[in-house]
Amino acid sequence: MSDTPSEAEPSGSKAEDRALKSGIEAKEPEGTLPAARSGDDAAGASPGRSRAGSRSDDRGSSEMDSQKDSEEDSEEDEGWDGPAVESWFADIQAGTPAPVRTETLWAALAAGLLSMLLLGEGLALNLLLVAIPVTLGAYFAAGTAGRRPRPWTLVWGVGGLALLIVPALRDADWPSFLAVVAAVAVGSLALHGGRTWPGMLFGPIGLYTSLITGPGWGWRGLRERTGGARGNVGPVLRALVVTAVLLVVFGTLFAGADAAFADLLAGLVPDASVSGGPWHVVLFVLGAVGALAAAHTAAAPVQWDRVEVPPGRARGRVEWALPLIVLAVLFAVFNAVQLAVLFGGYDAVLEKTGQTYAEYARQGFWQLLLVTLLTLLVIVFALRWAPRDGSRDWTLVRAVLGTLCALALVVVAAAVRRMDMYVEAYGLTRLRISVVGVELWLGLVIALIMVAGVLGARWLPRAVMASAAAGVLVFGIVSPDGLIAERNVQRYEETGTFDLDYARGLSADAVPALDKLEEPLRSCALKSMAEDLQTETEPWYATSWGEARARDILDGRGLSSEADWQECGRLNTELTFRGGS
Repeated sequence: MSDTPSEAEPSGSKAEDRALKSGIEAKEPEGTLPAARSGDDAAGASPGRSRAGSRSDDRGSSEMDSQKDSEEDSEEDEGWDGPAVESWFADIQAGTPAPVRTETLWAALAAGLLSMLLLGEGLALNLLLVAIPVTLGAYFAAGTAGRRPRPWTLVWGVGGLALLIVPALRDADWPSFLAVVAAVAVGSLALHGGRTWPGMLFGPIGLYTSLITGPGWGWRGLRERTGGARGNVGPVLRALVVTAVLLVVFGTLFAGADAAFADLLAGLVPDASVSGGPWHVVLFVLGAVGALAAAHTAAAPVQWDRVEVPPGRARGRVEWALPLIVLAVLFAVFNAVQLAVLFGGYDAVLEKTGQTYAEYARQGFWQLLLVTLLTLLVIVFALRWAPRDGSRDWTLVRAVLGTLCALALVVVAAAVRRMDMYVEAYGLTRLRISVVGVELWLGLVIALIMVAGVLGARWLPRAVMASAAAGVLVFGIVSPDGLIAERNVQRYEETGTFDLDYARGLSADAVPALDKLEEPLRSCALKSMAEDLQTETEPWYATSWGEARARDILDGRGLSSEADWQECGRLNTELTFRGGS
């Protein structure tokens, strides 16, 4: 979010540099593939604070002893790959936050009140409304700590708020859940300001630890403002209580005096009935604590960029390159077979293997998805142990891993094609569209690694995280349930097969596509959804756009009277027998 130490360049003493193990700080030539280390992107210590300062005297007095011990233990340390894991996290502790601002306390109060009033009915636009005061509170806290917004801070902040649009648009729970989880992860990056792999992976942990420290920090600030002659929050809180009492009393009287006013009030004012009092209190606490946790993280972020993961011991060229070259040859042979099958047709392959069209597609996709995942792991470990003695070594690394990445992209394309064949045979489902999305994102990551091999790798951690968040956002906006219904309706028009039971389990996002079916299949597919939409009447702030659109369609064109449960059961049996699935 700012120019905090997590955004600063590494700093340290010359004594510390001399103490590092030989070979760890080997410089990477410009334009190489990303090494599995944090040295290129690691954030350094804050100004005036040197990690070597407290150890400089001991080093000066024991330098000869350390050198002697190093020589005696050289054989034991031959396979040493760096410091112990515990030492990686030695300098990540968060600093002491500045005193909480009054604006931050008001933002936490607003977040608590909005959570209490809006979140009890479900998640839609109300989640975005609650996130606004949370964001403002974090902004005020960061400003007090002297943190200025940076370009990437704005990217993460805007991205996190954009992800919360998905619950407001889609009725389906699963893409909304993914969007909320991604919004928390992206928001933690805006609060911490990370830019390295440790910063990307561990950033959300610092946000969760603030759930404990943040409320205490806010309570101390509240006590300072409500006690003594300087207190200025107490009178305002009392005024708010009196105002709320007056609104409740006179609003109730006016609602009883006029039915039109009562309807208007019921549509605009959230439900705050006494019967749900305990649940409202829980929501208020969750909203206020969440806002204080975000503000505390912004005021004193954990410096995850200081995590020092040393590179692995460099291997010889033959030891490193031979397994990868053999693997690349295997990839090339497999891709050549795929191209031959593509251009030669599947009939000969199916006749030779004895498999059906769907069996061939289903068997191939999951193996190729696993191949893509394992390829990424191979690249990570290969970079960790890559030879790095000079420009010739880095040329070899780029050539071998670049070739392997290019061949892996062909495998990604083959996997997507296999899933497309499977969908043609059996239709589209949530699992199938999800794994295709993951496969496409893995292919994008491989492409980003190839670009990093040419342009350098400092931007790669942020780019990978941004691509994941963007993928979740696009996945939610395009309405996966709607795509599933649309594809299956199209398949029904072409083949006459349709999975009615599966269509009934989709969310209201599928109503526009299912509305195109012929009767009585249309009414059978929409029957359960129509009943749910009639019984579940939610306020405007808890109603998604997909749900509102489905209600409009069903209100404009009702269900057929012929579509009773007996007729729908008969139709489902007929379609199942016809499809053979």
